Amino acid sequence: MDLRLKDLNVLVTGAGGMIGLAIAQLFLEQGAKVAAHYNTTTSTLAPLQQKYASRLVLIQADLTSESAVSTLFDHLTSHHNFHTQILILNHGFRQSADVAMADMALEQWESTININLTSNFMVARGYLKGLREMGEGERAGAAIVVVGSTAGKVGEAGHGDYSAAKSAMMYGFTLSLKNEIVKIAPRGRVNCVAPGWVKTPAAEEALDRAVIYRATATIPLKKFARPEDIAHQIVILASPVSGHVSGEVVVVSGGMEGRLLNLPEDV
Repeated sequence: MDLRLKDLNVLVTGAGGMIGLAIAQLFLEQGAKVAAHYNTTTSTLAPLQQKYASRLVLIQADLTSESAVSTLFDHLTSHHNFHTQILILNHGFRQSADVAMADMALEQWESTININLTSNFMVARGYLKGLREMGEGERAGAAIVVVGSTAGKVGEAGHGDYSAAKSAMMYGFTLSLKNEIVKIAPRGRVNCVAPGWVKTPAAEEALDRAVIYRATATIPLKKFARPEDIAHQIVILASPVSGHVSGEVVVVSGGMEGRLLNLPEDV
């Protein structure tokens, strides 16, 4: 299927992770030019770099740093003549250990909010400023896709910091931004994809029989998503073929209805 993405410039944050890698690959397969942001390592991106050298830019930045975010956009423009038309806000971090809010240190709360919310604001702001400088033709492809989480919809005990940040991204941030982007790009759109459980190495570390049961008990499809399942929805929403879709939160969780809070022995 042709998603009309050929030669559009796409910035994918957190592209070194499994979902980000799948997103970048799908955009490249559709003929887009991709700036793949990473934080620490490019090892996962090496195969894409080899295959799509002429259309892939790798760029490092600590997105919690205001100056680093500004430098990222300046570098893309001045060194690569890369003017971001589509922005995928995919980066984020979730503590693996459960910490109840009654026991959570302020430092953890602030760090999680900074990584998962404030950094996204700074990247989106940098993108919108760049959008202002583009011509009408370039602005026609403007779109942002935010990556949320089912934790932002139904909460997650032991991860209230992450849930709060993702909820803010999915609703207040997305719904406000979709009304603001059109002041700069009249056909600009902002949407959100909220994954549930995704089968990645990081997720597998947390899985035991009890966790798997609780995770799948309210999922009709009785399985976890693959990174590609998430990436497909993101790329479709970002593409011009979804040109009348804005302000939507698409949950990709196999039909999950919520959290299973209690086992039979708990009640």
